[in-house]
Amino acid sequence: MTGSRPRGVLRYWLVGAVASIAPTFAAALDVTLSAPGASKDLVARLEETSSVYTADSRGLDTSLEVLSAALSDYRTIVQIMYDEGYFGPVVSIKLDGQEAANISALDAPAQFKRAVITVTPGPTFRFGEAVVQPIAPDTELPAEFATGKLATTGAIQQATSTGVQGWKDAGHAKADVEGQKVIARHAQSRLDAQIDLDPGPRLTFGKMIIQGDTRVRHRSIEKIAGFPSGEVYSPQELQKVGTRLRRTGTFSVVSIQERDTPNPDGTLDFDATFEDLPPRRLTFGAEVASNAGIDLTATWTHRNVSRRAERLRFEAALRNIGGSEDLDGRIGLRLDQPDRLGPDDNTFWSALLERRNTENYNVSVASLTYGARRTFSDRLYAEASAGFQWSDADDAYGSGRKFRYFIIPFRSEWDERDSKVSATRGFYLDSQAMPFVGLSGTDTGLRLFFDGRAYNDLGTGGRLVLAGRVQLGSVVGPPADGVTPDFLFFSGGAGTVRGQPFESLGIPVGTGVAGGRSFIGLSGEVRGRVTETLSLVGFYDYGVVDTSSFIGSGAEDHAGAGIGIRYDLGGFGPLRFDLAYPVQGTTGSGLQFYIGIGQAF
Repeated sequence: MTGSRPRGVLRYWLVGAVASIAPTFAAALDVTLSAPGASKDLVARLEETSSVYTADSRGLDTSLEVLSAALSDYRTIVQIMYDEGYFGPVVSIKLDGQEAANISALDAPAQFKRAVITVTPGPTFRFGEAVVQPIAPDTELPAEFATGKLATTGAIQQATSTGVQGWKDAGHAKADVEGQKVIARHAQSRLDAQIDLDPGPRLTFGKMIIQGDTRVRHRSIEKIAGFPSGEVYSPQELQKVGTRLRRTGTFSVVSIQERDTPNPDGTLDFDATFEDLPPRRLTFGAEVASNAGIDLTATWTHRNVSRRAERLRFEAALRNIGGSEDLDGRIGLRLDQPDRLGPDDNTFWSALLERRNTENYNVSVASLTYGARRTFSDRLYAEASAGFQWSDADDAYGSGRKFRYFIIPFRSEWDERDSKVSATRGFYLDSQAMPFVGLSGTDTGLRLFFDGRAYNDLGTGGRLVLAGRVQLGSVVGPPADGVTPDFLFFSGGAGTVRGQPFESLGIPVGTGVAGGRSFIGLSGEVRGRVTETLSLVGFYDYGVVDTSSFIGSGAEDHAGAGIGIRYDLGGFGPLRFDLAYPVQGTTGSGLQFYIGIGQAF
């Protein structure tokens, strides 16, 4: 049978109707498929797509089901051949030696034993005429759609969609295909394709009309969305509107659909439909280290506090449960207000109460800040705030030391990783700068911190990944004894150097150890996937701490190395188990282990 569509719509109906009441006969069907002259990839695609060839795996075991599959395969196979540039294929599907298209559903035997599919590709076709008209200025059609190129339906479809999208990008929201003429010239193995487009009028954004059952105030939605009423229509601007609304984390559904008919004044209105997520969310986390015990964390989030899409996040942590150090923890609050400023900006309040008990210092911290955040894209943001911090500390420099600050923290984060929990490609950059002004006799200075991470899978599809991390820290201005210990830098533990005790490396002060004014941390990992869920990791970590604001030749350093196992938990990231041993420095001895969820970095 040729590439034309099989006739007999009634036959399809009869096959379906009779198959629904026919008894089931469980018997294996012997199937062969051949396509002389076709590539191995094309044959494989035909085998994967053919309903007859995959009848056994699809559970098609009655004769009428097999016949129905064969009749549908004519169209399926012809379409595949068109996709590959063969516009004159001959398709034969024989069931027990009889062409399937000639078998009546009412006379079908009780069972088919053998199916033979033969596809004669014929010659490949090349484009003769390849035209999409008219096209918008600066629109570039795909290179595959041109005279002399291999003619495929995919090239035609891509050229058509590119032409339509070009007009939409130029403000013609209702651009569409007006007509098409595709002629296969078999004698010359040539395909002529002409696509006629209808750009329609150039339109501007009208109103965004809010629909759906949402508890968020409409005025807040409008301010967050930044809908560009009066501006020339642009798909990119429309996408930004949806992204801003989804970014709040308040909605499970955000759908913005253009209306079918523009307004007489050349504007186009849009219907925006929303569905809210459950307003409250509770999460838990845990991490285990051999010498630091168990750390437990919990967060409670309210997504729509006063119907303005605010997000209130309450965070609590309890640390050192069963560890070598005294129990400590933190309580933090953050309220994000997305409708206070422009569509890509929001304000926030942040508060923190924390107690840290370590081998080298104990400190109680309280802070309160108010700030603003600018979101440049889903992967890049920056924020700045201002507020106050109070610290009471006992450390190597003395007991009962008090610090009072006016702080101005700045932070930017650029995340180009392909996954936040188990990256295989991309990079992550976290940059922080915090000027602090001392109050009540406290010194003034500047704290800097940088965390950069990079990932490369070497073209292995994520089976082998090289991961690297660089951390840099510096305190500029006051001496080390004039700064609260939580501003200074230590090294050791899961976040810096595995195999060394937590915050074990600092600066010797008398019989104790204090934090340094500068820090460098380097980490490297080789991650190899053994199965789809199991991976092995080898790693090396190195840390340096110095008394000055910049690392010098006399800095204290240490290192650790080890191996780990990762078990993939899907969207939660891998379950992590690391064994590490100190390989440099005098701060630790013996094997350390770490358990958590997600990669180490």
